Amino acid sequence: MSRSVIAVIGSAVGAAILVAIFIGLVWICMLQCKRFSNKNSETGSSDPSALAEWKGSGPSSSAAPPLSGPSRGAAARHFTMEELEQATKKFDDGNLIGYGSFGLVYKGLLRDGTIVAIKKRTGAPRQEFVQEVTYLSEIWHRNLVTLLGFCQESGSQMLVFEYLPNGSIFNHLYDTKPDSKTKLEFKQRLSIALGAAKGLSHLHSLKPPLHHKNFKTANVLVDENFIAKVADAGILNLLEKMEDAGPSSTSVNVFQDPELETIPPSYKLVGELGTFSETSDVYSFGVFLLELVTGQEALHVESLGSYDNFMEWVEMRLGSNNFADPRIVGSFTMEGMTDLIRLTLQCMNFPEKGRPKMETVAVELDRILEKEMTLTTVMGEGTTIVTLGSQLFTRK
Repeated sequence: MSRSVIAVIGSAVGAAILVAIFIGLVWICMLQCKRFSNKNSETGSSDPSALAEWKGSGPSSSAAPPLSGPSRGAAARHFTMEELEQATKKFDDGNLIGYGSFGLVYKGLLRDGTIVAIKKRTGAPRQEFVQEVTYLSEIWHRNLVTLLGFCQESGSQMLVFEYLPNGSIFNHLYDTKPDSKTKLEFKQRLSIALGAAKGLSHLHSLKPPLHHKNFKTANVLVDENFIAKVADAGILNLLEKMEDAGPSSTSVNVFQDPELETIPPSYKLVGELGTFSETSDVYSFGVFLLELVTGQEALHVESLGSYDNFMEWVEMRLGSNNFADPRIVGSFTMEGMTDLIRLTLQCMNFPEKGRPKMETVAVELDRILEKEMTLTTVMGEGTTIVTLGSQLFTRK
């Protein structure tokens, strides 16, 4: 038997195994969703069996140790309007680099040569603003964007952050420019996910915990070495404490955890209803992982209306011919992709009691990345992408 024939047979067997695993994972998740939707008591809130088994087994011996406790940075610097105008050439449109939940974002060059990102919004000077900024500037972690200082002058409130030259993961995933060369192979996406998980885990380790409330691909930035850093931590809290800040004054556009509503569970913009918790951030992180795998923006799915409808979107992606981002085809192993999908579904588990803590998510991502590095070093790059027929997920 020729080598080419053996290779074809081997690929077919591997594809069949991965199809079976994917089907099992999604089918278990869908059964869990249906049980919760139809239950009249807490008897329908058990974890999917496969995910519960993984949770009970705990992280592998090769996993990284738990993250350390909170660490503190320097106090917020009070910048003058003159300094920031000089840094941005009087907030020239040529230095405008984006728009976020706080307002317009400008790139600036300080007198000492430091490049910064300056976020600007209209607002009268307030002591609450200074107090909240002072608190946020004291939170430091390698995987969090550092808040350097603030300014309140001339009817404006401004926040000054460290500048990350490689921008957001949103831009890397969804940049449609013809000259865009962004690829982000599977192991690199795992590394980015791990960094973001560590950043969120640090926020949750604070006393009291700080909930991000607006975690999404646009709020995960990468530095010159593609180290991931979570941006806008605590910004929604700051805006909520300002009297002139209501839901309409913030740019928030991530899917809301279905736990934040009771009847019916649905997706609304963050801040419209519900009380946030650590598990809400975990759910948003699950959506983030899903986008990393598929390369498809979840926000493009409109008129979802319910958790079941969102899971149908997941089914569609799993059942399509392009479930994995075409840019990572051939760069992942069957084991690595399967483990990542399992973790993604667990982060998005409904109800929330089946979701892991962010510290556990970070440990598991570290294990998956370490295993992926080992396997691809020994065996070469990944497996062929599997074509999944949508008919395999037809509801009855």
